[in-house]
Amino acid sequence: MAQLEHFTTPVDAVVSRMRALDASLPPRDGVAVFNRVYLAVTEAVDHRIDAGRFPDPLAAMTLDVRFAERYLAAVDAVAEERRPPACWRPLFQFRRHPGVRPLQFALAGINAHIGHDLALAVVDACRTLGCEPADLEDEFDRVGDLLVTLEERIREDLMPGPDLLQIADPLTHLLGAWSLDRARDATWAAARALWAMRRLPDLTAEFVERLDAAVGFAGRMMLTPLPD
Repeated sequence: MAQLEHFTTPVDAVVSRMRALDASLPPRDGVAVFNRVYLAVTEAVDHRIDAGRFPDPLAAMTLDVRFAERYLAAVDAVAEERRPPACWRPLFQFRRHPGVRPLQFALAGINAHIGHDLALAVVDACRTLGCEPADLEDEFDRVGDLLVTLEERIREDLMPGPDLLQIADPLTHLLGAWSLDRARDATWAAARALWAMRRLPDLTAEFVERLDAAVGFAGRMMLTPLPD
């Protein structure tokens, strides 16, 4: 692949956008909750790239930027009173609902971003770099491993109540059916399928539409209002 160049500004730009969102949104806003999580991920990826933890830093940066652009495009769509992708609509619709807990917002955003945006970002990055999905698998896996670690921390930080009571909490049952590992595996399969059908625009459009709708449906279930 090409040598590392010209990508510091795009990474800094998406981090700056997320920091600006963090400063502008009420802390309890559902989008703000997810944004804080995603900002932490993006900063961690950036630090690991700077530390030489990725074998191909240009590939890692490209995937990171293309991935973030999908989320920021959804934010822009809502700000401009346009419809975001179906996967993001539940988070924006329920962002101020008093019966939805912070953990639900965080994981619903991760569901939308991993389940839909990441597959498309892999294809975007392949087109940018002139490579195949297999060439990005190491970067995909390393970012995924970081997300799994962060998800565990999110659950620990945002899950309410003492451990002995969590088994009876409806939030435990609602979110226990979703796994980031499974979502990541499904996303990699979707990215490979999208790349294989890239010269079939009608089939690609139908595949993306159905993926978007399915991820949005899962997100809506994750944001079911719960009793205190």
